[in-house]
Amino acid sequence: MKKSALLLCLFLSAINLAFAEGNAEEGKNKSVACGACHGADGNSVIDMNPKLAGQHAGYLVKQLKEFKLASQTGGAEGRNNAVMNGMAAGLSEQDMMDIAAYFSSQKQTPGEAPENVVEAGNKLYTGGDLARGITACIACHGPHGDGTSLSGFPDISGQHSAYLKAQLEAFRSGQRANSLNGMMGDIAKRLTDQDIEILSQYISGLY
Repeated sequence: MKKSALLLCLFLSAINLAFAEGNAEEGKNKSVACGACHGADGNSVIDMNPKLAGQHAGYLVKQLKEFKLASQTGGAEGRNNAVMNGMAAGLSEQDMMDIAAYFSSQKQTPGEAPENVVEAGNKLYTGGDLARGITACIACHGPHGDGTSLSGFPDISGQHSAYLKAQLEAFRSGQRANSLNGMMGDIAKRLTDQDIEILSQYISGLY
């Protein structure tokens, strides 16, 4: 009896997982409006707007849910952004999963790091700064900045340096506070302006 119940639970879980997956083709149709800022294939040409191509689908869904939550709470909860709150407000969870499936299936265009930041950027990215309590970025985002879909750490490789800089500053100031267990806020508050400038340019060249 117990074995049968366990098999039933596993079967139902598998069904739920199947239904929880996004449809990339549907997402392509639903993402037309997104293309104005992020590019039709998720490779934004505007450096203040993030590239979405190749990003982990689960991470994209999480951000969309939090933008929608911010729109429902007047910014008191979730991730508050004047433009994205409105874009996410009318999306269903299935819409979010479909859009995320589409962008995650696209190939990201590579970025480039200036030569003058590579040495300092690599040192901070891979080793952190123990004396200042700065955790190495590599610990969560990996050697190439790819992150991991299961843990929820985003792919930051090849991202626009201007966007990376803006997000690190937002985490540092507390304007953005939606990272896992608040980790990014705790790390960013220890970064200087120079640290942020170097890291954002260095990470843009990872791939």
